[in-house]
Amino acid sequence: MDAAGQESFREFVAGRSSALLKTAVLLSGGDRHAAEDLLQNALIKAAGRWQRIDEPEAYVRQILYRQQISRWRLKWRRREVTVAELPESGAADGAAGVELRLVMRGALARLTARQRTMLVLRYFEDLPEADVARILGCSVGTVRSTTHRSLARLRELAPELAGLGQAAAEQRPSRDFSPMEVRP
Repeated sequence: MDAAGQESFREFVAGRSSALLKTAVLLSGGDRHAAEDLLQNALIKAAGRWQRIDEPEAYVRQILYRQQISRWRLKWRRREVTVAELPESGAADGAAGVELRLVMRGALARLTARQRTMLVLRYFEDLPEADVARILGCSVGTVRSTTHRSLARLRELAPELAGLGQAAAEQRPSRDFSPMEVRP
């Protein structure tokens, strides 16, 4: 990679790594260390092809999704369970939003990697079913059924999300990941 390519790659990483890390955290079930590894590996792969990439962010996100898919498709499963350390509950302004994020992160961590990936792609990334199917290499019907079962499992794991979603939405309109309000 030439000097101009290195500089543009550095600018991309500096400008977009926090947004990409948020997606990686969601994909990894709230495990920040696994998310950092996932993002680092994706950026390494992108750096090798940097000169030929037309849309860098879309390319890196695609790598993130595919790496996560590879993790849950492995036949050998890790025996230990990774859990993200959650901070003490915040009592400052916006406590409902903080509580919502903590509950959501904990509930997502208890889903399978496949379920978590489907929900992140459909509701956090706001991708249509056809795009999710293309990214994951499955049919639209599989996306629909897996998303439906994933939402049902999420509601089962964290029924308190239904009430928290309303409080957070009233406080601040945003594009927060809130699948509890979405009906398949």
